[in-house]
Amino acid sequence: MLLASHVAASGCWLDERQVVVHQPVPTKGPPFTAQRKRYRFWHMRGVRKPANQPAAPLLGYMRVSKADGSQVLDLQRDALQAAGVKERHLYSDTASGKQDDRPGLGACLQALREGDTLVVWKLDRLGRSLRHLVNVVHDLTSRGVGLKVLTGQGAAIDTTTPAGKLVFGIFASLAEFERDLISERTRAGLASARARGRKGGRRRKMTPAKLRLAMAAMGKPETNVASLCEELGITRSTLYRHVSPTGERRSEANPP
Repeated sequence: MLLASHVAASGCWLDERQVVVHQPVPTKGPPFTAQRKRYRFWHMRGVRKPANQPAAPLLGYMRVSKADGSQVLDLQRDALQAAGVKERHLYSDTASGKQDDRPGLGACLQALREGDTLVVWKLDRLGRSLRHLVNVVHDLTSRGVGLKVLTGQGAAIDTTTPAGKLVFGIFASLAEFERDLISERTRAGLASARARGRKGGRRRKMTPAKLRLAMAAMGKPETNVASLCEELGITRSTLYRHVSPTGERRSEANPP
C-alpha cells in the first residue's frame, strides 16, 4: 500500500483490488511507475485467448489389395486430401482387408491422439472382417478418436453419437456380407469353368509350338540357351523343365 502522501500527490484513489486511475498519472517518480505496472497487470488479466483454436488433425488411411500395379491409391488419396487430410498424415497398405496385421494401419492407429479423427474412403478400406472392424472402432472410441467414412455404404457413420455406432454395426455387417458374396461368386465361376474344360490360373508360357522349337534347338551343340530363351519369351527354368540339355522332352513335364 502506498503512503497517504503519495496518494494525495498523485490524485489517485485505492480500492481493495488495485489502483483505479481518475486523473492522468505523472510520468516521474518511482511510486507511479509501480502503479502503472500493477494497473497494466490487472488490465491484462481480462484478456482472453483467441476463440479460433486450430482444429484437431485428420489422419487418413488407404488400402489396395493387389501389388501388381492393377490397383492404385490415386482415387483414395484425392478423396482424403479433398476432405482436409494433409499429405504427411496419410497412411497406406497393399494387403487384403482380411489381414488384421497391416503395417500401415498399425502406424496410423499408433499416431492417433485424443480428439483426432480417422478418415477412410470406404468402410471396407479399413477392413472386411466384422470382428476386426468392431475391435478397431471400439479402441478408437475408448481413446477419444473419431471415425469418418467419406463414401460408400458407411458414409453416415459418426462414432461420436449412439446412432452413428448403430449405423456402424449395420454397415460393417453389410461389408462382411458383400465380401462373402464376392467369394461365393468367384468359387461358382471357377466351378463352372472347370465343368466346361477350362482351367483357371495363368496361361502356360511353353506352348506346343515353342516346345518343338526348343527341342530342335537344344539338340544342336552350338545353340545359345540365353538367346533361345529370349527368342521364345520364356525363362531358363521353364526351358529346362520341359526340355533336357540334349533336346529331349522331359517325361515328368506336364503337356502344355
